[in-house]
Amino acid sequence: MLPRKQKVGTVAVIAHQRKSFGGGLDELRRLLADEGVGELLWYEVPKSKKAPKKARKALKEGADLILVWGGDGMVQRCVDAIAGSGVTVGILPAGTGNLFAQNLGIPEDLPKAVHVAFHGENRKLDLGKVNGEHFAVMAGVGFDAAMMEEADRGLKDRLGRAAYVWTGLRHVRGELVPMEVRIDGVTWFEGEASCLLLGNVGTITGGIEAFDDARPDDGWLEIGVTTANGPIQWARVLGRMSAGRSEDSPFVRMTRARKITARFGSPMTYELDGGAKGAVTKLKAKVVPGGVTIRVPESTGSEQL
Repeated sequence: MLPRKQKVGTVAVIAHQRKSFGGGLDELRRLLADEGVGELLWYEVPKSKKAPKKARKALKEGADLILVWGGDGMVQRCVDAIAGSGVTVGILPAGTGNLFAQNLGIPEDLPKAVHVAFHGENRKLDLGKVNGEHFAVMAGVGFDAAMMEEADRGLKDRLGRAAYVWTGLRHVRGELVPMEVRIDGVTWFEGEASCLLLGNVGTITGGIEAFDDARPDDGWLEIGVTTANGPIQWARVLGRMSAGRSEDSPFVRMTRARKITARFGSPMTYELDGGAKGAVTKLKAKVVPGGVTIRVPESTGSEQL
């Protein structure tokens, strides 16, 4: 007879009902039973904006490990509610992009992702915070956010990753907007720009290595401003980014900062981890060092981070 696995503490699952992964939530229940879960808290939500309430409930109920089933938007909503609690988060990448999971080396395979969640290594990772809300991957204003907003309108469910390419092609003619960006109290950029990006990790939408030296545990946010205007200039920018040479583009300026304040000459849409958040004329951001504890693969954690 095989020995019984030692029971773990209280585990909470917060699952996006519309996201599929492996054998689905039924397989997840079987895998959790195999891991010897003691008390299981189970929450399903029809959309990611319903997730924070469940995350706070899981914390109140004493969850030791919170498993998030969904994409980057779902993870962002949950992490925003969990930030600072010290409770460990396991990611089950059931979304379209799963950029945070990819950057951390978490596999897009359900049994393997569950194994990481229970037997991986705890890492305290930084978060960004924009206008009072946390993000794990990136924040974007302008071209990037307009692209995400349109992709959110059902296209991601129908087209998957191709939704970002489709909407990107539609928005390459985005207008330049007067912009002032201050970093750590000093004016860093003042002029017209079409996009402002803040990154906590290196790889962003479409698998592009936008921030080559980014690390989610270094206490900094990467920042980039793009002045590209029109399809030809944007093609040059995206070409350099896809080659991992973003800083070489004449239409890109990049650095890193702990605090960022941006003002825009007209309202601009912004996004957090791929989810559109509306239009603003001012944006305040900062890094939150060690803001969340994530379970990452033990064998590749040091390489990924």
